[in-house]
Amino acid sequence: MQKKAVFCLFSHRRKDWRKVLSEGLQVAKTAKMGYNNRKQPAMQLQNTGNREDDRMVEICCGSYEDAVAASRGGAERIELNSALALGGLTPSAGCIRLVKKTTDLTVISMVRPRGGGFCYTELETEQMFEEAKMLLECGSNGLAFGFLTRNREIDLEKTGRMTELIHSYGQKAVFHRAFDCTADPEAAVSQLIELGADRILTSGLRGTAWEGRELLKKLQQEFGGRIELLAGSGVNAGNAGRLMEFTGISQIHSSCKGWRNDPTTSGEHVNYSFAGTPHEDDYDMVDEVLVRQLMESVKQRKQ
Repeated sequence: MQKKAVFCLFSHRRKDWRKVLSEGLQVAKTAKMGYNNRKQPAMQLQNTGNREDDRMVEICCGSYEDAVAASRGGAERIELNSALALGGLTPSAGCIRLVKKTTDLTVISMVRPRGGGFCYTELETEQMFEEAKMLLECGSNGLAFGFLTRNREIDLEKTGRMTELIHSYGQKAVFHRAFDCTADPEAAVSQLIELGADRILTSGLRGTAWEGRELLKKLQQEFGGRIELLAGSGVNAGNAGRLMEFTGISQIHSSCKGWRNDPTTSGEHVNYSFAGTPHEDDYDMVDEVLVRQLMESVKQRKQ
């Protein structure tokens, strides 16, 4: 099957989102970190150019420091967020600029204004499009976003507009795990293909990707030639290879989460903890060792 064009700008086969919306979509089920002794930035970290196959590990990062850890661990692509405790919100301009300046990571930036669900008000939507432009102008290689209606269906108008904006910068449009809240996943995939989305991050509508592996396999078999599927949630060095083999999906998404203590999290009468026992005085961060183990497990499984 001929590979689809990356950008809708150059593909006559992709429908304009306005046409998709008007048609109502009759969907059928058819290197080392650039630090001197890890103290001061010295040079850009270089990890790309060493891949031997099409397998891709994407690390979910919540900060510049997380991105540095992911890069040191050998990652090539990250999803960049803030506030991972809320499921990931839009990162700052400063964060994306630093990541692009000091690493050669491919960066997919989150566009999400708040925690909770994915049915946004007009003001929230306005904010999301403004932040999307900022992230793209700061060097993001793509954006992760998700718009749903109150009926748990893809919001065609907003998704189409966001995809069009991202492609106008020549970057990747990734529909994130809002997908896992849709009522009809096969219809949703078909709609996203018609709207021109490049990739879907999904756990197969379950709590973890391993639990959702049957649906992931089905979606890959039915739609994998027309849109990229990225399997995420609960993916680690112990199950990544098996998940890829079972589903046929070549891209995985993992947080590689560790914990770091901050003794100022709580005072005598004030507490800023967001994690339960035994991490009430900790915050989550990307663990470089876990990233390296994950990268190695995927490499070994391929061999």
